[in-house]
Amino acid sequence: MRLPPRPRDQRDRARHRRPARAHGIAARGAHLRAGARREAGRRVSRGRDALRSILDWRTYAQALRLAHFSSYSFVRQVRLLQRGEGVSMAPNVSFRNAERITIGAGTHIGEFSLLWAGNSRGRIDIGEKVLFAPHVMVTASNYGIERGPVPIMDQPKVEDDVVIGAGAWLGANVVVLAGVTIGEGAVVAAGAVVTKDVPAFAIAGGVPARVIGERPSGGDERA
Repeated sequence: MRLPPRPRDQRDRARHRRPARAHGIAARGAHLRAGARREAGRRVSRGRDALRSILDWRTYAQALRLAHFSSYSFVRQVRLLQRGEGVSMAPNVSFRNAERITIGAGTHIGEFSLLWAGNSRGRIDIGEKVLFAPHVMVTASNYGIERGPVPIMDQPKVEDDVVIGAGAWLGANVVVLAGVTIGEGAVVAAGAVVTKDVPAFAIAGGVPARVIGERPSGGDERA
């Protein structure tokens, strides 16, 4: 049994659909090729920028500046330290006026810590087996803050010794200011700002730091 032929208008629509479908496929192909060319262009541009950066003299000048700063803040300063046997410290620890810094045997100074002694007389004396967590700052020098025509950065510095007793533990991001004594075996909680003395074996925390407890007894405190 033969089907009746389609009306002429349906045959015309079918003939028009076939070229339209082909045109859509060609358009998608052209779009994909254009995207691939753009991605290849971006890769070439990134490679060109990287090569330009390698060949640029300013890249090497910056590297030399960083090397000089690293030498100043660590290598040269470490040579000036007075330190006992077995002291360990991360390579990114910074020191200022290290000739006035003493570190006892077995002490560890954590990553990115900063020990800043005074320019003329403020000393930092750290006992044996003291533990510094990362990002601890100890300074024996502060700027003056008197009101008047002289900006803070130009005022004479106020210097005073900092003493940290044997076996103490300073948590991450602790700040110890000039004139403070932290007693033997004391613990300073992370983030504290120490502006006053901390007794031996006390636990201090807060901003400004205050005594919030005492270490439980038991064991050799110097172990």
